[in-house]
Amino acid sequence: MPRFDRILIVDWSAAGKPCRGANSIWIGSDAGDAANPETRQRAWKMLGCQLSRARKAGHRVLIGVDFAFGHPTGLAAMVTGQGRAMALWDHLSALHHDDGTNASNYRDIAAQMNRQIGQPVFWGNGRKVQIADLPRLKPPAHPDLRDHRATETTITGARPKSAFQLAGAGSVGAQSLTGIPWLAGLRDRQDARVWPFQDWQDAPVVLAEVYPSIIAERLRGLSGFGCLDQAQVTVLARALRRLDDADVLLPLFAPDPRIADLMAEGQILGTGHEATLRAAAAQVTA
Repeated sequence: MPRFDRILIVDWSAAGKPCRGANSIWIGSDAGDAANPETRQRAWKMLGCQLSRARKAGHRVLIGVDFAFGHPTGLAAMVTGQGRAMALWDHLSALHHDDGTNASNYRDIAAQMNRQIGQPVFWGNGRKVQIADLPRLKPPAHPDLRDHRATETTITGARPKSAFQLAGAGSVGAQSLTGIPWLAGLRDRQDARVWPFQDWQDAPVVLAEVYPSIIAERLRGLSGFGCLDQAQVTVLARALRRLDDADVLLPLFAPDPRIADLMAEGQILGTGHEATLRAAAAQVTA
C-alpha cells in the first residue's frame, strides 16, 4: 500500500528578485503540471494551501526539496551550542528575513556565522559591494569542519556542491540558508516532520532533502518542458510515485550506514539507491 497520497518536488532558488523560468522556483507534482512561483513567499503560500487541502482530505504528502537540510558535522554545535541540524534550523528561522520581492539577508547571516566560528567557511559573495567576513573566493579549509557532508561524497554520479558555497554554478548554500527558514514555517504550521531528523513514520506531511540531478542523465533530449528545472521536478515526483505505488519507496528512507552523524548532516533521499531512482525515471520518460 502506498505511503503517500501526494508527492511534490521543489527546486528552490535564492534569487534576489522575483523571477520565473530557468533557475527559479519550480514545484513538480506526481499529478498535474509543475508550478513556477516567482518568489519564495509565493512558493511557501502555494505549498501551504496544498497541504491544507491535503489535510482536509486526509491525504499524506511527501515534499522533496532540492537543497541541503544539514551541514557538515560541527557547524551546528559551533553556531548554536547544539549538534543537531534542527537547532540550526531554529537559529536560521530566528534571524532570516525574506519579503515579497525576494530580498533576503542570508549573506549577512552567513557572515555572522563565520564570525562565530572564528574563520570563514561560508563563501561566495555575489554582490558588487564587499561584505565583511564573507569572502568571494573559497577560504582555506577549517581544521574542524569538512567541506562536504557524507551524503554528498557517497552519492554516485553528479555530486552536490558544498553547503558552504553561496554563489557560482551549481551552488546550493544560498538555497539552504533561504529555504530552511521557510520549511521550518511549514514544519511548525502544517504538522510536518523533517526526515531524517524527526520521527516521520506516522506524520501526515514529510519534508525530505532531494537531489534531482541524480536523474539528470535520463532527461537528455526530453521534450515538452520549458527548462531542465521543470523537467527534473516533474520526472522525479512521478518516479517516486511509481516507486511508492510498487511499495518499494520506503527503503530509500533507511539511514545510510556511511553517514556517521545523521542528526547533524542529514541525508539525500536516494543515497545508496541511485540506480533505483534512475530506473524509475527512465520508466516515466519512456
